[in-house]
Amino acid sequence: MTTKFDLIIVGGGILGTFHAYHALKKNLKVALLEKNSFPQGATVRNFGQVVPSGMDLKWQNFGRESLAIYNELQSQTDLTIRKNGSVYLASNEEEMQLINELHEINKKNDYESVLLSKSDCIKKFDGVRSDYCKGGLFFPQELSMDSSEMIVKLHALLQEKLDLKIFYNTTVVETQENDQQCIATTSDGNKIHAAKIIICGGHEFKTLYPSLFNESDLIVTKLQMLQTKPQGIYSLPGNILTGLSIRRYESFQECPSYTAIKSLEDATSFEKKYGVHILFKQALDGSVILGDSHEYASAKDADSLGYDLNMEIDEFMINEAKKIIDLPTYEIQRRWFGIYSQCKTKDLFEHSPSPNIHIVTGIGGKGMTASGGFSKFNIDKIYA
Repeated sequence: MTTKFDLIIVGGGILGTFHAYHALKKNLKVALLEKNSFPQGATVRNFGQVVPSGMDLKWQNFGRESLAIYNELQSQTDLTIRKNGSVYLASNEEEMQLINELHEINKKNDYESVLLSKSDCIKKFDGVRSDYCKGGLFFPQELSMDSSEMIVKLHALLQEKLDLKIFYNTTVVETQENDQQCIATTSDGNKIHAAKIIICGGHEFKTLYPSLFNESDLIVTKLQMLQTKPQGIYSLPGNILTGLSIRRYESFQECPSYTAIKSLEDATSFEKKYGVHILFKQALDGSVILGDSHEYASAKDADSLGYDLNMEIDEFMINEAKKIIDLPTYEIQRRWFGIYSQCKTKDLFEHSPSPNIHIVTGIGGKGMTASGGFSKFNIDKIYA
C-alpha cells in the first residue's frame, strides 16, 4: 500500500474503471480504490443498456466510442455483453413522427438506425401488443449486459491483462497534494502516494469534500426497477424502449416536432410526477428487468428521497408494461432502487481542488453508455 503510483482512481464503478483503463493504456501505473468488496452503486443498479441513440450528439459520440471499447473488451473475455440492438416502440402518430425525424437525424450523423413497421416489430419482438405498437426505430449496434456481473469481470480482466492494482474494502478519508505529490489516506491509516488522483464516485466526493458537495449544483436521482421471474423459453432480444422513452430522451429533443408534441402532454399525469418511462431488458437467467422512475433532490437534501420503495410507482410500471408486451409472467422476484447524480447546469461535475487532484462525477444516466468514450477524452485532457 506504500507503493507510489502514477494515478490513483477513487471509486471502482464504471466511470472510475474506464478512467483506469485508459490510463493503463498509456502505460501508467494505476491503483483503483473501491470502498466495498465490489462496486455497489449506480453501476450495478441500472438496466445494463448501452444506448447512444438516446443521447444528444456530443454524448452520442462518446457512446459510440464506448460501443467499440465494449466490443473490444468482450472479444478478450465474456463480460456478458450482447450486441442485440435497441428499439424504440412508438404508440401513436406523434411518437411515429418523432422516430421518423430521429431516423433522418441519424442518417446525417452516420449512425445506423432502421425504421420498422408495426408488423416488423411484432415479428421481431415476441409478445409486443398490436394495440400498442404503431412502429419502431431499431439501432442494431447497441449493447446490453448484466452490469453487476460485467463490472466484476472487467476488473478481473484489467488486473490480469493490464496489471491494474485494485484495493477493495478501502475507504479513502482524505486526499491532499503537497509539492505535486498526491496522497490518499485510507480509513485504516494507510497513505497511498501518486502523481495524480481522480475521484470518480459521488459518495467519495461527498465524504472527501462535503462542503463542496453540498454547495454544488448536483441533483440526486432515485430510480425504481423490478425484475420478473425467469420467462422460460421466451426470448426478448436487445433493449426495448417505448413511447414514454421517446418523449423523454435527449436525442428526441433535437427533433423538429419535439417541442410542439411535448406541449400537448398532461403536466399533472402520474408518469410526469415520477418521471416514469417503460423499459424492458431480458437478463441472462431469462428474467426481464422493468422500469424505471425518477425522483429528484438536491445533493445536500439527498436523504429526503428515503430508502423505501414506492409501491404505487411499481404497480403503475407493471400495469403500463402489460399494455406493451405480453410476457409469459409478470410475477416479480426482485425490486430495488438505484441512485445517481447529475448536474443542473452542466453535462457532469468537474472540479480540481488542487492541480493534480480531479473530481469527475455527476454523469447521470449516461454512465454505462458514455463512460468508455468520455474517460478516454478526459484522461487525454488531464495528461495533455
